[in-house]
Amino acid sequence: MTNPMTEGKRADSARRRDRVLKPLDAALRAGEDITVSGIARAARVDRTFLYRHRDLLERVHAAANTPAEQGRTTAVSRASLQTDLANALSRNTRLTGRIQVLERRLSETRGQQVWEEAGLGAPTDIDLLQRRITMLEQEIADKTRELEERTDELEAARAANRELTRTLNQRP
Repeated sequence: MTNPMTEGKRADSARRRDRVLKPLDAALRAGEDITVSGIARAARVDRTFLYRHRDLLERVHAAANTPAEQGRTTAVSRASLQTDLANALSRNTRLTGRIQVLERRLSETRGQQVWEEAGLGAPTDIDLLQRRITMLEQEIADKTRELEERTDELEAARAANRELTRTLNQRP
């Protein structure tokens, strides 16, 4: 026995999927520039719908990356390149920080192993505290990474919200 609300939601999702596939196929046939925003706008769905349905998002990206030999030309704007560069730089900064944390942990772990092998190891209680500190530092690094990812997701949601508000305000 299924819940009528669940069935209604599934039916609505199926209708929206069809609404996305139609403009995607039309844009491919016409050789138009394909973007997630453009397809979402043409399908009258929110961009987040595409991001929640990975298969649709992959189809849009695959269609957008169709080589020019197959009748598609891609235009890259300066703003999109600058955004990609800013995102790459931000990711590079995060990864550099993560590498430094991991290198420090590796160095400390290897140093501790050598120290213990030489018979000069610290008393057990200090050793236990050092392990606890290392574990807590890893948790902090993980939580920081999660916070950064959630901040990025929040920014994306805010951008989608601004785009939706702008679209709604531009209607006559």
